[in-house]
Amino acid sequence: MHLPTSVRDIEKRLWDSADQLRANSKLKASEYSVPVLGLIFLRFADHTFEAAAQQLKEQQAPDGATPRRRALDLDALKARFEQGRKHTATQQLRGAITSRLTRMVRLNRSRADYLDRFQRLIDDYNSGAVPVEELFTRLVALAHQLDAEEKRTIAESLSEEELALFDLLTKPEPVLAEDDSALVKRAARDLLATLKREKLVLDWRKRQQSRAQVLTTIETLLDQELPRAYTPDIYQHKCDAVYQHVYDSYYGQGKSIYGTYGSAA
Repeated sequence: MHLPTSVRDIEKRLWDSADQLRANSKLKASEYSVPVLGLIFLRFADHTFEAAAQQLKEQQAPDGATPRRRALDLDALKARFEQGRKHTATQQLRGAITSRLTRMVRLNRSRADYLDRFQRLIDDYNSGAVPVEELFTRLVALAHQLDAEEKRTIAESLSEEELALFDLLTKPEPVLAEDDSALVKRAARDLLATLKREKLVLDWRKRQQSRAQVLTTIETLLDQELPRAYTPDIYQHKCDAVYQHVYDSYYGQGKSIYGTYGSAA
């Protein structure tokens, strides 16, 4: 006996059986409606899965990094809101911002203040302190702020990875002059390049010696390149923060939350 080996094979056999029930059995429709409805659901679920799989494939970045974000159509959401579908539009905008913030903070933890502001806004709405109209308006404003934040890589002439290091080194302190800011950018670039080229080897996070070498590299290079605005206390705090970021974000052998790099690319 040949057994079905695919969903489509199973589906065809089940539909054939349903046809036989309808045409050749003495069963009433009410008696075989449940399994037939199950077949309809099977077909719907199969089509839904295929559509979702294709959507995920289209969103996946070529190098296996964080999936590309679909553009948020604020105009469409505003139109939906003005047509009276206020709660639906607001929930859709809220969900889009949640996903976007999760990705942005994962790549750059200095953006956590955006997440805090977003959560406070949602808490105010849930407590009844903010009506849905104000919530929607403030969510739209936040979406525009996130647009500007994601364009900072262009404004600062840094990659997403370099910007994450630069932000760790400059937020919330120290306050830097323009020339000092340029020095910190150079330090971020040099440190990232050195670590990738020399220290972030396979399983570096599992080996005490490798971890120590990464921390020493961070401390040495930052000591050499950071401007005098960094006091000893600020310097040590920044070294610790950068090391933790590198540990959390770079897995070794050319793999990181940002995708692949170096020889593994």
